Amino acid sequence: MKTGTDGANRLGHGNHQNGNGTKHQNGSGGNGVGTNREVVARWRVPMHGKIYEIEFEHGTASGKRVLWIDKEEIFRRDWMFKLVGEDTFKLDDKRCIIRVDPLPGFKYCYSLFVDGKSYEQFTESQAKALKTWEINLKDNFYRIVLEKNTLNIYVNGKLIEESGEFVDGGTETTFIEDGNRFVLSARTSGNKREGIVHSLEVNGATVGDSASSNSDENGDNGDAQ
Repeated sequence: MKTGTDGANRLGHGNHQNGNGTKHQNGSGGNGVGTNREVVARWRVPMHGKIYEIEFEHGTASGKRVLWIDKEEIFRRDWMFKLVGEDTFKLDDKRCIIRVDPLPGFKYCYSLFVDGKSYEQFTESQAKALKTWEINLKDNFYRIVLEKNTLNIYVNGKLIEESGEFVDGGTETTFIEDGNRFVLSARTSGNKREGIVHSLEVNGATVGDSASSNSDENGDNGDAQ
């Protein structure tokens, strides 16, 4: 079993990324992912129990721009005389913008904004709002996400309908997946600063703890080459 985590993966991928989710690319094109693809930037965006992988192509000779979300092509603009500017799209119910800015030496900077926030700001807010567990049970993988503000629970991106029951010190929500019994508990810590403590049990076994999960999952938040 992998241990529970607060939030989600905050690192994007690309040729160069600084701490705010911005990518830098020189004028020679993309990283050659796939035939005739010029992917210059990738971001992983946690939202509503899912992690969306966003890929952006930019042909610096033709001005071509292509947006992919989870390997599905969302839009394609093959010839654009203006090599910089913004492209707008929706991710679930959130308005997103990819902005292409010029840099010295015929280079370009790619930035993602989600719901009016920079990529870094949005993923940081999600890290505070979400509690996530990733579990392997035999041949099955489960990603359990709790939205702390709404108390919605998602299993592999699907919202479950079960309601919590009041127990001593808090609530428990029980749901069954593939014969496995999950119990998600929310209990008062007794510490005003710590607030509510969320924990998950699967078939009677506790799944990890927040302290160990943060070191395992979040990794280095510096530059990605």
